[in-house]
Amino acid sequence: MRTIENRTEDTVLNALNALLGVALLLAPWYLGLATETAAARNAYISGAAIAVIALLAISKSYDWEEYANLAIGLWVAVSPWALGFADAGATMWTHVVIGPAVAALSAFELWRLYVSPEARSV
Repeated sequence: MRTIENRTEDTVLNALNALLGVALLLAPWYLGLATETAAARNAYISGAAIAVIALLAISKSYDWEEYANLAIGLWVAVSPWALGFADAGATMWTHVVIGPAVAALSAFELWRLYVSPEARSV
């Protein structure tokens, strides 16, 4: 496992991931989805997971946190087709925009964890 103490710019990346997670968590309310739909449940669970993991990584990043958010971000991106709500317009686009954004931010953090001389194994 690798870890690194975050600098200000790294804290901003994790804060952005947390905000994206909160935006996804709140998506069912601002898009007017019924709470029992697959899209709403996916948004609640995935958004909460992204936000919690990103908040854990605010001051110190571990590789497992970034791998988890990378996987969740990729899941969010493909979930409209996997769960059958690809024809849901704004709901689908919310997932397709937020998912890759979370994955990209997490991938950048992972890259930094493995190339930065400040990173260390624990």
